[in-house]
Amino acid sequence: MKEAEAVPDKRHHRGPDPEDERLFAPHACAALRLATGDLCWLLNRGYATASALELVGNRYALTRRQRIAVGRCACADEDLRRRKEHEVKPSQLKAQELWLDGYNVLTGIEAALAGGVILLGCDGCYRDLAGVHGRFRKLEETVPALRLVGALTAEWGVSRCRWFLDRPVSNSGRLQQLIVELAAKAGWGWQVETVFSPDNVLCRGEHVVATSDSVVLDRCRRWVNLTRLVIDRSVAEAHVVDLCVVAADKSTGNADAPEGRWRAGDHAG
Repeated sequence: MKEAEAVPDKRHHRGPDPEDERLFAPHACAALRLATGDLCWLLNRGYATASALELVGNRYALTRRQRIAVGRCACADEDLRRRKEHEVKPSQLKAQELWLDGYNVLTGIEAALAGGVILLGCDGCYRDLAGVHGRFRKLEETVPALRLVGALTAEWGVSRCRWFLDRPVSNSGRLQQLIVELAAKAGWGWQVETVFSPDNVLCRGEHVVATSDSVVLDRCRRWVNLTRLVIDRSVAEAHVVDLCVVAADKSTGNADAPEGRWRAGDHAG
């Protein structure tokens, strides 16, 4: 049976997978941090991500979902340095236009509101395990998530939020309409565009980008850790799984040392 013919998506929340309680239990996370450290070590030595992740996943007998988590949290030291150098503080956004990686920002906050696993990676970003998978569906957390973004960016004094949505994702037009209508009622200066490749647009632009997508972070001029700042401020019950590994521990296997971890806003220029 083709994927398109599978059981229709009837979810009302972007919550946890039934196996997440076991896959990301405290004892499992200890192994996942070690795996993340090993993957960082391999990336620092030029190993391709796919082959390195397979090697690490096999060593620690990780499930597919755990491998995705480790892959999303690890990065090479060179990439980490670049991301730190190009991060900006919210105070620098006053009277500035902010470009948003639409689905990336929205799904992360939706997942946090729904109790889904939120991953803390080595670069200080929060990432979810949900994703859109080719079709957007309005969930119970969608409007609350948008309102949290609106409240925080308004507090920062952002002049306009410009959302970019993936045109190939089904129902992007409906989300575009929802965002526009919500912003109009709230008096937010928001603009929404559907484009074939938001990544390319965001990486070529001059404005600060809100994203946790590694591809965009490694190419954009400046970025702000919006998803994490929203969640830390407004979603106290978020299920954050900390797979952050400090640089000094990547070669020692000591992934539990608390000192030196990069927190949101640290090193922002």
